[in-house]
Amino acid sequence: MLRILAVFGLLASNLFVGGCIPDQIMIDLAPSDPRLEEKVVLSDDSPGNSKVALIEITGLISHAAAGGLVPSGGNSVDRLVAQLEKAEDDPQVKAVVLRINSPGGSVAASETMYAEIERFRHDSGKPIVVSMSEVAASGGYYIALAADRIYAQPSSITGSIGVLIQTINFAEGMRRVGIESRTVTSGSNKDMASPLEPMQEEHYAILQSTVDEFYVSFRELVVSQRGQALAQSRVDMLTDGRVFTGAQALEHGLVDENGGLRDAFAGAQSLAGLEGAKLVKYHRPGREPATAYSAVSPVPSAGTEINILQLNVPPITRLSSGFYYLWAPANQ
Repeated sequence: MLRILAVFGLLASNLFVGGCIPDQIMIDLAPSDPRLEEKVVLSDDSPGNSKVALIEITGLISHAAAGGLVPSGGNSVDRLVAQLEKAEDDPQVKAVVLRINSPGGSVAASETMYAEIERFRHDSGKPIVVSMSEVAASGGYYIALAADRIYAQPSSITGSIGVLIQTINFAEGMRRVGIESRTVTSGSNKDMASPLEPMQEEHYAILQSTVDEFYVSFRELVVSQRGQALAQSRVDMLTDGRVFTGAQALEHGLVDENGGLRDAFAGAQSLAGLEGAKLVKYHRPGREPATAYSAVSPVPSAGTEINILQLNVPPITRLSSGFYYLWAPANQ
C-alpha cells in the first residue's frame, strides 16, 4: 500500500527548524527496503572469489538525520556502520576501500566514525585503504587517519586540521529597530553565545577553551598516526587550518600515495595479500551503481524516492549548533 510520507502541513515548521532549509522536497510513495545488495564495479578478471568492498563517505559528517521535508532518520554514521558490518560478515571481503568526499562535520560524529573504522580493523583483521575524492578535509581527514594507507588524487583538497564553532549575533541590529530580547536563565552561562543577547567576551572565552581542547586532540591524532611521515618542523604549519592539494599533502606526509580509486583498489589488494579481487559496491535494491564512481545512496533512510515535487530554495546554512571539524569556505 502506497504511503505518502511527506506531510504538507509540516512544511512551514520544517523550513525554519533545524538550522537549514532543504534544497528539495520529496514525496515518498513506496515503503523502504532495508537490505544491502552489492554489485561488482571493478574487476581484474582474476580467478577466485575474493572481494574488496568500496564504501563511500560523502557530504557533511553528522549524527543528524538526512535533510528533506520529513527527517528520515538516516545519517552518515549509520550508513558507514551498516556497510562496515556487511563487509565484516562477508568472509569473501578481504579489504575495504573508503572513498571519502567530505569537507568534514561535527566533532562527535567524526570521532564516532573514526572509532568504528578502528573497531572494524581490529575485530576483522581486514585492512582499510582511503581514497580521497574531491575533498577529504577536516573531519574527512580525521576519519582517513584510521586507515592503513591513504591515497589522494593530486587535485584532492585535504587538511583543514582544526575546529570551529559558528555563532551569529542579532542583538545590536534588533536594538536599533527597538526590539529587545530578555532571556531568563538558571545561570550566567546558560545562554552562552545566544544570537539574541548582547555578546559577552567571557562566554566566547569558554567556547574558545573547548575549541582548543578539541584542536589539541585532533593535532595529537595527526602526529601519532602520521608522525613518521611528517616533517616535525612543519607540524605547526600543517595543523593551522590551511588546506592542501593531494600533491602537497604527499610532499608533507599527510597522505601515503598520490593516485585514484583504481590505485587504492590495487593498494588494498596488496595489503590483504591478494593476487586479484573484485571491487564491490553496496547499494539498496533497485538502485544499482553504473560504475565505481556512481553517486548512489547505499542505505535507504525512508524509502524509495519518487520525485514528483521539487522545491528549489537557496540554502541559508547547513550547520546546527555544535563544534565542527569542518572546512566551510562558503560559510566563512
